[in-house]
Amino acid sequence: MDKKGLRAALLLSAFFMLLGSALRSIPLTEQPLRRWLIHGGHILNGLAGPTIMSAGPFLSTTWFAPDQRATATAVASLSSYLGSAASFVIAPLVVPAPNRTWSSPYAVAAVSDSAIRDRIQLVMYAELTVIAVLFAAVLLYFPSRPPMPPSVAAASQRLSYRTSICRLLSNVRFLMLALAYAVPSGLIAGWAGVLNTVLTPAKVSQVDAGWIGFWSTVGGCVFGVAMARFADSIRGMLKLILVLMLAGASLSSTWFTLTCLSSFTHLPSTAAILYTSCILVGIFINSSVPIFFELLIETVYPVPEGITCGVATFLGNLVSGLLLIFLTFYSTDLSWLNWCLTGSCLFSLVLILFFRESYDRLYLDVFVSV
Repeated sequence: MDKKGLRAALLLSAFFMLLGSALRSIPLTEQPLRRWLIHGGHILNGLAGPTIMSAGPFLSTTWFAPDQRATATAVASLSSYLGSAASFVIAPLVVPAPNRTWSSPYAVAAVSDSAIRDRIQLVMYAELTVIAVLFAAVLLYFPSRPPMPPSVAAASQRLSYRTSICRLLSNVRFLMLALAYAVPSGLIAGWAGVLNTVLTPAKVSQVDAGWIGFWSTVGGCVFGVAMARFADSIRGMLKLILVLMLAGASLSSTWFTLTCLSSFTHLPSTAAILYTSCILVGIFINSSVPIFFELLIETVYPVPEGITCGVATFLGNLVSGLLLIFLTFYSTDLSWLNWCLTGSCLFSLVLILFFRESYDRLYLDVFVSV
């Protein structure tokens, strides 16, 4: 992305997504072969992830003026979260939960499995159609950069790949900020994936859990864009915004965790309290993503945006991967996962409080342009 431009990187990512969706949509009856195709499709889809997740800051720097960059980063980075929000609603509505209440369990299991399999296949076909349309759109028109750079930073030279990696790994401030981003964002990604199981002890249905995940993700997108617009209007205050967001995430996650343990804590555990605390967790953590990206780039400039956000995204995915490994061994009682989420928010808040901010890219744009 940094060397060949945004068009080439996005076109390759869209092709990976198209090929991966096509592989997992092939309706084979041989389960072993289809299992390999589904895993291969997911791997191809995962290869597209780094560009899609970290291209927002590169896009905003290339196309937008300094007083619009945080907003553009928020829109580009958080728009992919809308797909996750839609999955919370579509999953329980399109693919029903297994029905085990009929008198003949053997007949029910056969019918239910067949119906669920057909619905999942329908979802895969729909995703393949959407991705094919997006691939065609990128192929027909997606320029890498505007005719004229919108800022001094957009036209300035960046460091080489090897130099950038060495500088990132030796920069303590970058590592502090990257960990502060990766730990809570990676944990909430895995936590949201099993939200239905997390809320089961609180007697929350699959459909209600889906709506909670939907509103927490959508709320994070809306609040994130609003805070990014606020950051553009008062530039140089990204650390303060992150401190407030992470403090809110720490309080709301603690509230949610203690509410889920109401039998021990004797705190009120109504549906409204449970829904509000859970939605607030998603809002505060998800909305912090574009602010983290902007501060990461400001901290290590002139390291290219793609490498900077790519390393941070890799760390976040690594945290999610480790969490999924733990879930394979400790999947019966997930109360520990709520405590991990609370601890990750507090850990990130402490790192940000001790972080020393700098705005090298903003300094270049403001003073050199003047």
